[in-house]
Formats: sequence, structure tokens, C-alpha cells
Amino acid sequence: MELFYYAVFGGLAAVVAALELSKTNKDRINTSTAFNSFKNNYLLVYSLMMAGDWLQGPYVYYLYTTYGFGKGEIGQLFIAGFGSSMLFGTIVGSLADKQGRKRACVTYCITYILSCITKHSPQYKVLMLGRILGGIATSLLFSAFESWLVAEHFKRGFDQQWLSLTFSKAIFLGNGLVAIVSGLFGNLLVDTFSLGPVSPFDAAACFLAIGMAVILSSWSENYGDPSENKDLLTQFKGAAVAIASDEKIALLGAIQSLFEGSMYTFVFLWTPALSPNDEDIPHGFIFATFMLASMLGSSVASRLLARNSTKVESYMQIVFVISSASLLLPIVTNFLVAPSKVKGGGISFSGCLQLLGFCTFEACVGIFWPSIMKMRSQYVPEEARSTIMNFFRIPLNMFVCIVLYNVDAFPITIMFGMCSIFLFVASILQRRLSAIAEKPKTEDWAMMKETDTEGEPLNVM
Repeated sequence: MELFYYAVFGGLAAVVAALELSKTNKDRINTSTAFNSFKNNYLLVYSLMMAGDWLQGPYVYYLYTTYGFGKGEIGQLFIAGFGSSMLFGTIVGSLADKQGRKRACVTYCITYILSCITKHSPQYKVLMLGRILGGIATSLLFSAFESWLVAEHFKRGFDQQWLSLTFSKAIFLGNGLVAIVSGLFGNLLVDTFSLGPVSPFDAAACFLAIGMAVILSSWSENYGDPSENKDLLTQFKGAAVAIASDEKIALLGAIQSLFEGSMYTFVFLWTPALSPNDEDIPHGFIFATFMLASMLGSSVASRLLARNSTKVESYMQIVFVISSASLLLPIVTNFLVAPSKVKGGGISFSGCLQLLGFCTFEACVGIFWPSIMKMRSQYVPEEARSTIMNFFRIPLNMFVCIVLYNVDAFPITIMFGMCSIFLFVASILQRRLSAIAEKPKTEDWAMMKETDTEGEPLNVM
């Protein structure tokens, strides 16, 4: 079966290379030299930040086991991380809007470096502190950097469409190429050089420190609403009012929570799904394959976002339906293919089918990230961007905590079925968002027609 893994990886690599090399002028966005310099600076920082994050991921659970902690204690540590992100995320998001997004990005680096340092201690309380710091850092990673980018992009007078280019490149590099290289580099440190399971965290701290130096030396500060008379409670109320009063923002938040909740659940479920009888599967290689599929998705997204005729609100409906169908495969194969009772061995036939489905889901993830960023830049108000984005993460983190707490209580097919339903609901909400997004244009045309009937001339070329 080793040939199967190589065939999937090689096939995905060939498709990604073909997509990137076959881009025409229609698939590219013509930009300025000033924008390219700005974009490359951000991509460098974002890639360093994601390297710091990806290096840690594969070794957190393993490190805890080497310290002698059981599954229950490790589960509590993971819940602490997501719970911290849920409880403190909105606060740090509001502080980013008020105190400055650059300052928040630097805070992310410092907080995550401190979290890495705690991994040197086998003490449970110290590791718990590290998880709490990591949860706070995660909230900043997924709000402050994007908020800084959007504000700085428009402050410098760049074209709005160019923003989608930065988003797609950031996901292609940060969530694709950097993830693959980070996994291989971490494996080199732990297995080849035998530096121990804490070495990837030390390497992550180094990358974060380099990124922080670039931010301090080359980024300017920007704010949401820096009004002196606005405290945190007022900012929370303002963000809540914005979500409640604008259906587009509320729908966007629901869509994000449903998709990301399913995505994080998938992260916990793919290993037992592919090896239900303790089959010997190459976890690192499969992870790299998933990241390659995500790169494929981001490459497709860059083409779609480059075309003015293609609306992100429209094609994301299809993406959510495909992602929903792909997570139904474990349920379908469970009914159609007789499950093996043999312990160990290589991946089964049903596992091969599921792996292909999971790669399809990861490709949808690659399309999702730049597309949701694009929609957030259009609909989320600038003055409370970080606050609102972290509001969106509250139900997400709550859902993941519940899943982690009850991961052994339900069969894996039930969990995948729940995720598939969530994704299908996301497609319905996306359809509603697409319909609402078209309304202002219709209303504007109606007003123009009304003005015309009242005798005012219309200057239509």
C-alpha cells in the first residue's frame, strides 16, 4: 500500500504544479511595485508565524505522553487551550482594535514564545499555563494579523481586488508549503538528530522571534476605533450590535463557526478513521498529503478570486456541499465495505477511499480560508474587526471543547455525520448570504430608475 500513498501525493503535487504553471493573464491580477513589496513583507511575516504554529502541532500530544500523562489529563490540557481562546479571545481582539494591531501581533509572538518555553517543564500546572497562553496566542493569530493587513491595505490606497491575491498567497504558503516543510523539519529534529520532542517548540520560538523582529522593524501601527472614551464593554456591545443588526455579518459568523468546527473535529478524527484496527499508517506523510491538498485548494481559490465575473458568495455554496459529501465517506464505506477485524497491517481498501475523500475535504479547506477572508474584508466593519472576528470564534471553541470532552462517547460515524450536516447547513446559509449580497445592487438600480422617472437625467454610458 506504500505505492498508494506515493501515488496520491505525487498526483496532488502534479496537479498543483500544473495549476501554478498554467496560469494565464486572466488568472493573474496586475499590481504595482509598491503593493508587491507590501505583500511580500506580509507573506514573510505570516509564513514565519505559521511555521511557529505548525512546528508545534504534531508534537504536543506526543510530548505530554513522554511526561507520563494519560489520555484524560492530556484531554484536559487541550480543552484548556480551546477554552482559553474562547474566554480571552474576544478581550484580546478588542484590545487589538483599541491599542493597535501591530502591538497585538507582537503580543502574539511574545505569548506563543512563552507557551513554547513552558514545554520544557514536566509539571502539569506549568503545562496548563502554557496551554492557556497558547489559546490566547491562537486568538491573536486568527484575528490581529488579518485585521492589520486589511486596514493597512486600504490605508495605503491599494485596489480592493489585490487583497484577495494576498489572502490566497498567504494560505498557499502559510497553510500549505510552510506546513509541509515544518512537518519535515520537526521530524528531522526529533528523529534524525534525536534532539527530543521539545526541540520543535524551541525551533518554533526562534521563528516567532525572527517574525517579531520583522514586525517591529517594518510594520506601521493601525487601529480599529482608538476613541479614548470607549472601554472594552462598549466595544463588546458595539460588536454585538453590528452582528445583530447586519444579517450578512451574522451569517458570515455562523458559516465560519460551522466550517471551522467541522474542520477541527476532522483533525481529531482522521487518524482513528484511517486506522480503526491499529493499522500501520504513515501519519507524517498523510499530514503532508493533506497540506498538499490544501495548497491545491488555495491555488484554485486564487484563480477564482482573480476573476471579477466569479462571485465568492456563489462558488462557496458548491465548496460547502462538496466538503459535506467528502465527510460522509466514512459512513458510506462503513455500510458498503465489510470492516476488517484483523489488527495491525497496512491501510484497508475502505481506508484508501476515505483518504481520497479527506484529501477532497482538505482541498475545500484550502479554498475556504482565502474566500472567507475576502468576505470578511467586505462585510466586517473596520472599527471592530478583531473584536467581531473573535466573537465568531466563541461558538467554534465551545463546540471543539464539547467534542474533546465527549470524543469517546459517540461512534466515529456519528461524529462525521454531525460534521457533514454542519457543512450542509453552512451551504444553505451561504446561499442566503449570496442572495442578500445582491440586494443592495438591485435597490440601487431601483433608486436610479425612480430618480429617472422623476425627470432627473441618468448619465449612462
